[in-house]
Amino acid sequence: MKILAVDFSSPRRSVALVEEGGEGAVVVAGRMEEISGRRTLGLVEEALKQAGWQREEIQTLAVGLGPGSYTGIRGAVALAQGWQLGRGVNLLGISTVECLAAQAEVEKMFGPVHIVIDAQRNEFYLAGYEIAPDGRSETEALRLAGFAEVQRLADGGARIIGPEATQWFAQAATVFPDAAILGRLACGRRDYVAGCNLEPIYMRETTFKKAPPLRVVT
Repeated sequence: MKILAVDFSSPRRSVALVEEGGEGAVVVAGRMEEISGRRTLGLVEEALKQAGWQREEIQTLAVGLGPGSYTGIRGAVALAQGWQLGRGVNLLGISTVECLAAQAEVEKMFGPVHIVIDAQRNEFYLAGYEIAPDGRSETEALRLAGFAEVQRLADGGARIIGPEATQWFAQAATVFPDAAILGRLACGRRDYVAGCNLEPIYMRETTFKKAPPLRVVT
């Protein structure tokens, strides 16, 4: 199976082409860059060219759903939805936090880690994992936490990782989500979803005021 993985949830956007076969997953090509004015499809086209694949060969598209950059995630979701409409591909939505935990495992950050992602408003998305040589397990479900709480964790010697984490916590380690890891996570999964059901992970309640109906003045 040929998989296109896309993660635009952080300032370092990435795409990867992963082939799932009898011997596991093989990363065939990948592209990563800092946020720029480049079109969303630009990185995808470069990766396809690097791998020598055609668009119609893609069978599954995996999307990083965040939390993270709401605009970036929306762009990735829109790409996936359009691809499914045009090509009928399978779609998978995968948490960026799960991707970061898998990266911590690859980088051998064994022991407890706290994944921190900027949530704006002086808050962070916070999740806990235990990383071991034979796998990883969630120890604290994803939630919103204030700056002071995360600072106490850092001051207490907890291992803090995440995109741009060192911007707030000097003891932290910077780890960006990588589409190559995302593509590997997609291998073996068959919990596909319809494009209309792909939603960014956004833990705040969305509130808005509905405009009043127009009044007809006679």
